[in-house]
Amino acid sequence: MKQVIIIISMLFIACTPRLQRVSIDIPAQYIYAINSDSINIEREWWKMFKDTTLNRLIATALSQNRDLKVAVSRIEEARANLTNVRSTYLPSLSFGRDIGVSGGDEVVQQYAIEPVVSWEIPLFGSLKQTTTMAKSNIAYAQWQYAGVELSLVSEVATTYFTLLQYRRNLDTAIRSAELRGQSAMLIDSLFVYGLASGVNREQAMNLLYTAQADVPMYERAIRQTLLSLDVLLGQNPDSTSYQNLSGDLITDYQPLDIPTGIPSDILHRRADVMSAWLELCTAASKAKMARIARFPTFSLSADGGLVSNKLSKLFSANSWAWSAILSITQPIYNFSAMKSREKIAIEQYNQALYSYYQRYLEAVEQVENALVAISTYREETTRYKNLLISNARIAAMTSALYNNGLSAYLDVIDAERTLYNSQMEYSNIVANQYINYINLCKALGGGYKNSDK
Repeated sequence: MKQVIIIISMLFIACTPRLQRVSIDIPAQYIYAINSDSINIEREWWKMFKDTTLNRLIATALSQNRDLKVAVSRIEEARANLTNVRSTYLPSLSFGRDIGVSGGDEVVQQYAIEPVVSWEIPLFGSLKQTTTMAKSNIAYAQWQYAGVELSLVSEVATTYFTLLQYRRNLDTAIRSAELRGQSAMLIDSLFVYGLASGVNREQAMNLLYTAQADVPMYERAIRQTLLSLDVLLGQNPDSTSYQNLSGDLITDYQPLDIPTGIPSDILHRRADVMSAWLELCTAASKAKMARIARFPTFSLSADGGLVSNKLSKLFSANSWAWSAILSITQPIYNFSAMKSREKIAIEQYNQALYSYYQRYLEAVEQVENALVAISTYREETTRYKNLLISNARIAAMTSALYNNGLSAYLDVIDAERTLYNSQMEYSNIVANQYINYINLCKALGGGYKNSDK
């Protein structure tokens, strides 16, 4: 008996192939991080922008987007597959009713009612490995859902801030067109009375036409962006709702601080990193199953029931019969096919391992990029706001000087054009900074955690 136990133990040890250990070189902190505390981003991180319209849009997208519904369905499919996998290794019971007649010199009849039980005994960890793979598939589907949700929310928020930028630029173009129209009328009157040159008149009209041409351009951009937003929300297009949007977030921009945490946090927060980890776990289980396939399989089948050569005696006390068979199948020689399949499974594990490393490196790189963008855009936004204020003062003073005959109209045109361009550029910079915050939250995992890793 002791020898049998030793042999079985050796077989179990032999069932484990040699796989590379997971070893990631994790830096202590991000290069451009403000602090190295643990991440504590709320799951609904978009609420940090304190915009009720954005909150409403994201809530609509989460409830109606079809891609998200597909991801939910895949989770349910994976859960159903776990039940199916477990049932494969459970005994199966079937019920048969046979009526047989054979003839020659004598006609022989046989009647039988026999339940049949069959069971492939899951030795060497086959049940454990297949169950592990099925559970990994469930977790993979759940993390894929998290990834789809995070991408969806990020895309909605990015589209929304792009929309605010276009709306702010449209307001600027409309307001500038109105002011330039009034100025052009004044210059035209002065031209009629010989107090302004024809060049001044054309320069004033040029400024007006520039602003007027920008109005339909931004209207088009707004409506096209809204069409994209409607698709994300899972609803029919409606290109008229932009009229109710407010550009206050662009005008009243205030910097935000987001805790970045440490690089190891993204190992259990990022959907793509966790998905790569689960693919690695599945590959390890497949490699172990390929090794298990090279060992004996044990099958037990048993049947019993009522058997008689006369129908009238089928239910008599002497009609009970049973049989049981234990079969052992040991692969002996198959031209190295099973060994090759194990080698293939091990190489697939190595591929999954390297992919896991690569996903982590890419995740760290995305966080660093977002941090660099935020820090530099913050400085750029502050300085550009000062530039915008300065350009507004120059435009006002130049206009006053011209009205008092102390400045040429060309100075007014230059000041107006510079102010207009700086207003547009400031809106673009602020919108990009909001998008940088979105990219950082996305790179950090968007508030998702998984304590099971």
